[in-house]
Amino acid sequence: MALALSGGAARGVAHVGVLKVFKEHGIPVDCVAGTSAGALVGGGFAAGMSIRELEELGRSLRWRDFGRMTISRLGVQSNARMEEYIRARFPTTRFEDLRVPFAVVATNLHTGAAVVMRDHGDVAFAIRASCAVPGWYVPVVDEQGRHLVDGGLVSNIPTATARSLGADIVVAVDVNYEGAKFWGPPTSIVGVLLQTIMLVQRTAGAHQRQNADVVISPRVGHIRWDDMTRADELLDAGYEAARAAVPAIRELLEPPRQESSGWLRFRRGRDKQTA
Repeated sequence: MALALSGGAARGVAHVGVLKVFKEHGIPVDCVAGTSAGALVGGGFAAGMSIRELEELGRSLRWRDFGRMTISRLGVQSNARMEEYIRARFPTTRFEDLRVPFAVVATNLHTGAAVVMRDHGDVAFAIRASCAVPGWYVPVVDEQGRHLVDGGLVSNIPTATARSLGADIVVAVDVNYEGAKFWGPPTSIVGVLLQTIMLVQRTAGAHQRQNADVVISPRVGHIRWDDMTRADELLDAGYEAARAAVPAIRELLEPPRQESSGWLRFRRGRDKQTA
């Protein structure tokens, strides 16, 4: 089974609540695809962080951990600090060494195409690129000279990428399905950018949801995308949504029970009598 974790900025903490349910119910995660915040949580999981460590990560995250002011015409901040943050906390930051196969989605700013990073290379760099909110963070330049920005622009719910990892079953977690139910405008420039991007992404997200076998939609519409202070609410929302989805996931994972030969003979006899 593959897990596709959506972008959603601060709301991405809800992904940890989903993983906690899977751990408690023994639901196997064979591979993970993540976009933006989903890449950060999915990368930590794939690298071997425990659920408790991921929970503490979610509670401690602040915007200052990711960016610093820079002099650039392409963005207000550089998010190079995110790489440092990840390297200090993940057990490993090489795709080759991950415990679970993992893929990260970013966007090629010049072509508008999705850029999928997996199998080999630097996990911290890939996550940083996937989280580079355009207009706020300076685009991240890779070894090929491509300018990479937030993967949510092209694949906020990376179901197609998850399926490309070889999984027959894809479970998606969409932390943006409820949209924005909170009162009042965003309280920061980051909030304005994130809210604008996420609202546009909802249309594309409908198709991406259809490509999943099960979709988990935590009820977090009342929490702003830029609010890093409500981790416990987000964890609980992810937990409750995942727990409700457990029966549907188990039904997909468990092979159908075969009828006994005696029952088949009985059914054939009844069918002949009816005919």
